[in-house]
Amino acid sequence: MDIFSAISLFGGLALFLYGMRLMGNNLKESSSGTLKIVIGKLTDNAVKAFFVGMIMTAIIQSSTATIVITSGLVAAGIISFDQSFGIIVGANVGTTITGQIIRLMDINAENGSFLKFFQPSTLAPIALIIGIVLLMGFKFKRADNVGNIAIGFGILFTGLMNMTSAVSAFSESGIIDVLFENMGKNPVIGYITGAAIAFVLQSSSATVGMLQAFSQAGTIPFNVVYVVITGIYLGDCVTTGIVCSIGANADSKRVGMMNILYNLAKTILVIVAVTALKQTGMIDGLWHKTMRSGDIANTNTIFNLASAVVLLPFGWAIKKATGTIIKDDEKARGKYADKVTALNPVFFRTPAIAFGGCYDVLNVMFKIAKENIARAYSAIAKYDGTLIETIHEEEENIDYLTDCVDKYLIQLAPYVSEDMHIRILKQYHKLVSEFEHLGDYADKMADAATTLKEENVSLSQTAMNEISLTEKLIDEILDYSDKAFEKRDINAAYHIEPCVSVLQDIVTTLHDNHLIRLREGQCTVRGGVIFSEILTNIERIAKTCSNIGIATIARVSSEVDNHAHSYTASIRQGKNELYNREFDRVQKEYYGLLSLIDNETEAVDA
Repeated sequence: MDIFSAISLFGGLALFLYGMRLMGNNLKESSSGTLKIVIGKLTDNAVKAFFVGMIMTAIIQSSTATIVITSGLVAAGIISFDQSFGIIVGANVGTTITGQIIRLMDINAENGSFLKFFQPSTLAPIALIIGIVLLMGFKFKRADNVGNIAIGFGILFTGLMNMTSAVSAFSESGIIDVLFENMGKNPVIGYITGAAIAFVLQSSSATVGMLQAFSQAGTIPFNVVYVVITGIYLGDCVTTGIVCSIGANADSKRVGMMNILYNLAKTILVIVAVTALKQTGMIDGLWHKTMRSGDIANTNTIFNLASAVVLLPFGWAIKKATGTIIKDDEKARGKYADKVTALNPVFFRTPAIAFGGCYDVLNVMFKIAKENIARAYSAIAKYDGTLIETIHEEEENIDYLTDCVDKYLIQLAPYVSEDMHIRILKQYHKLVSEFEHLGDYADKMADAATTLKEENVSLSQTAMNEISLTEKLIDEILDYSDKAFEKRDINAAYHIEPCVSVLQDIVTTLHDNHLIRLREGQCTVRGGVIFSEILTNIERIAKTCSNIGIATIARVSSEVDNHAHSYTASIRQGKNELYNREFDRVQKEYYGLLSLIDNETEAVDA
């Protein structure tokens, strides 16, 4: 044994950890879009939640990721704290799948060429070849994900073989046998060692994998394996608990604490059960038996499955203990404070879920802005102080939500790499400003209504009718904008621009009509100024909706994303048949309504 053997050992460990991370991250990225939906719908009882947690962890190869995602979903209110227990238990079982894969090291292919195919020395290069072919031969994102998964698998086994080879040098020196002999004599050392390594590596799978690698070159008896594995359980869950507590509410922190308590209970259960079996002589033949890689994997799986069966019915006790340790948060301030709990930092490494939280808050912002616009129109038609106060209060809420989403998107940006996620990030950055602008313009319309009241200024009936006409068209534009954003309806987004063009033409016409009334003495100068301010904000609302439509289209069209101004100019020049057809329809309808207003005015004057 020399320094080079140690370097080879830790180099193999580095490859193993990197391969596991690369494989896990790409598996998670491939499936994260559906995780939120699956967890929310299939965790209504503990058994379902258990299987969801187990399968989810087996897919993304990380119990820590599963539990952290669950913590975030609890914080966002998508699932309850009670639902999370089954997922935690399932995640602890699902993480044992990595050990079952690593057991392929035990395959003896001396008497059969077919079995040689399943040895790590064969699987690793095959996986690497498949991965590099997919990465270099195909240009679509799914091929990249699958290619990285294959390469991660290959690197994982390459690192494992390096560790096994390096451990052989330690074995020749007798250090490993002495180390594990001492652990057998003093189980506390084994327990602390397992916990410490799992805490440092932040992965129970990786720590069990190291133990399996050492088993290839040393004599590791069952009495050592079981205490090291039980130590691993607690060491790994402490890291998860720390991550769950970052930027979280009480229930989210409880998920991390519940994982710690569950693993502590599991550790005690395993130690008590194994000690009892030893005292009765039922496992005397197993106690000093040398454990191979497959034996270690089976031991870990059996411990976790047995603990799940025993402890799952007692989830209520663990939940109660968790609630006692972590008290409730103080009641959140602000009408929409509960909405921003979805903006949880634990989702940064799962952008699909992080964007889901942003979408929910943006949707709330848009609804508030729409309601404020409707209130502003009502206040102009008939002044209501309570309505004005509500508009101002809700505008402050929009500003609060804007700050929350904006900061969250900035913090999320470094974790976004996939092309579609980058487009969503750009869209949401754009929309958070646009929704804030809608609220601002509604607020200014409310100020105009207040000015009319305070200065005792009246608008002519014709002017009021014209404002009502714009409200009808603004409602149509907002409905299209709502469908475009909320339902990701691209067809609705294409309908926004022609409606906006017609509204801008109508506003120009209304300004001209106002000048005529002003010259004829039908309205006051002050009333005319306020009328113009109202029209200006109405036009700005329409233009903002145009930006919402373009942002929605840009999410699926790189051409519009890169040349938004050219796109708008092009369709307004009559180069788009859908735009032309919709423009003609809207123009005919609303100019027809405007002519009715003009006719009514002429009839009154006559």
